Amino acid sequence: MADVGSSRARYRRIMRFAIRYMLQAWWYELFLPRIGLSRFAARGRAARLTNIARNFHTLALSLGGLMIKVGQFMSSRLDVLPPEITKELEGLQDEVPPVPFPAIRELAEAELGLPLDRAYEWVDPSPVAAASLGQAHRARLLPADAVDAGFTDVVVKIQRPGIDEIVDVDLHALRRVARYLSSVRVISDHVDLPGLVEEFAHTSMLEIDYLHEALNAERFAENFARDPRVGVPAIAWERTTRRVLTLSDVTAIKINDVEALRAAGIDPTEVAHTFATVMFDQLFVDGYFHADPHPGNIFVTPLPGGADGGVAGSPPWRLTFIDFGMMGEVPDRLRHGLQQLLIAVAGRNGRQLVASIRDVGVLLPSADTNELERAMTELFARFGGMGFAELQRVDPKEFRDFAVEFGDVVRSLPFQLPENFLLIVRAISLTSGMCSALDPEFNIWSSVEPYAAQLLRDERGNVLQAFGAEAVSVAGIVARMPRRLDDLATRLENGRVAVETPRLEQRMRGLERMGRRVVSATLFAGLLIGGILLRSQEVVFGTILMVASVPALLHALFAGWATRR
Repeated sequence: MADVGSSRARYRRIMRFAIRYMLQAWWYELFLPRIGLSRFAARGRAARLTNIARNFHTLALSLGGLMIKVGQFMSSRLDVLPPEITKELEGLQDEVPPVPFPAIRELAEAELGLPLDRAYEWVDPSPVAAASLGQAHRARLLPADAVDAGFTDVVVKIQRPGIDEIVDVDLHALRRVARYLSSVRVISDHVDLPGLVEEFAHTSMLEIDYLHEALNAERFAENFARDPRVGVPAIAWERTTRRVLTLSDVTAIKINDVEALRAAGIDPTEVAHTFATVMFDQLFVDGYFHADPHPGNIFVTPLPGGADGGVAGSPPWRLTFIDFGMMGEVPDRLRHGLQQLLIAVAGRNGRQLVASIRDVGVLLPSADTNELERAMTELFARFGGMGFAELQRVDPKEFRDFAVEFGDVVRSLPFQLPENFLLIVRAISLTSGMCSALDPEFNIWSSVEPYAAQLLRDERGNVLQAFGAEAVSVAGIVARMPRRLDDLATRLENGRVAVETPRLEQRMRGLERMGRRVVSATLFAGLLIGGILLRSQEVVFGTILMVASVPALLHALFAGWATRR
């Protein structure tokens, strides 16, 4: 169990890292542009962001716990984080040194209430896998238990000792950092960070509850009970608790082991397309999906008898999913919105895509989506229909310039994340990457189009109704158009066309009242913090900056006092 001293040290280390780079970001991204040094601030931005991501990568590997999970989530947030950060973190793997077996044995025996040699016939002291939250060991059930369970060989998943305390410390630090960042308006206007952290916290707490994971596995197995493409390990409930999970050993060929697949006579291209379809089924039909489909959690299992062992029309192998600690649910309304989004993507319809994004609740109602519609229309026009291999042949500069422009447009829009949307993004991102690794020529559009076509067929009645309603609406607009144009022309002739912007006028009046005080307060804070940061290396210059901040502070205080009088 983690002691109080180590927990405090861990918390302080996380907070020091966060505060250091928050101050750096404030100095370069907010203060320097305010005093006319935008070009200077932008000059080294890419290198600074890469350095932050690289240092976080090192911190996450050093601390383990939830920090690795945080890095993995950040690497999938291409929509809100700069590419310098996501690129540096995309290779972060949840692989840490294993806990010595005596400590694992002690925890397992305390949970099961009996010695391991009485709970299992045999347990391998060497783990088959070790991650930040737990590790797995191969074992064999006792004969009597094997008869009841229906299988003998098992994998026992055991939590790392003290992981509860580590998770509590990490979440406490993340919540505090989110509160700090939310006080910056440019951040709070675009994303609800505290809400994002709470969703992450909820997911993390469920992930360390192995009883919950066992229930997830059974629900997932029930959804695919009649689907020969998918396999799920069975649970040995008599040897399962909140911190110990025993399930049938389903180890087979890792999905990303292309050489082993080919040696077994399995076509990686077929695996890629089947995997994409299975994930689409989870997301858009079942509404219950595996949110962590990385290569370590999916096996390709050859069926006995080869092609003769499979069901007619299905491949002679199946995809076997493991590790159900991170699962997501898509509410009916959101699932319908995602289906419409998928149809828009298949139809290369930028306007419909943006409307679908708004409908699923990602964009706030106040968002001005004209620029996003333009970007998406251009995206489909320039890159629509291209597979991964074709995109690799695009001029890197053209693709990079467009990606930067598109990223800037998205990051400038106010948005919020619906329930479980972070997990949806993660699942789609991992699925796309996996399929492209299996088949460099994999074209995600080819998988989307037939799926979207099926969705359209399933909802044909609704689509026809919507088309009819749209036709009536358009007819009404056309009928009223001549009168509206005549009225507008009359107003223009009389000079009676006015543009009202009450919110802007109110904001300008507020800025006029507060302008001088804000400038003085900002100048004071910038000079003071700049002096503090520089004083450790340049004592004289740092002290001068700190002293120079005093007049600005006095001006801000007395200007406010004079205004109140």
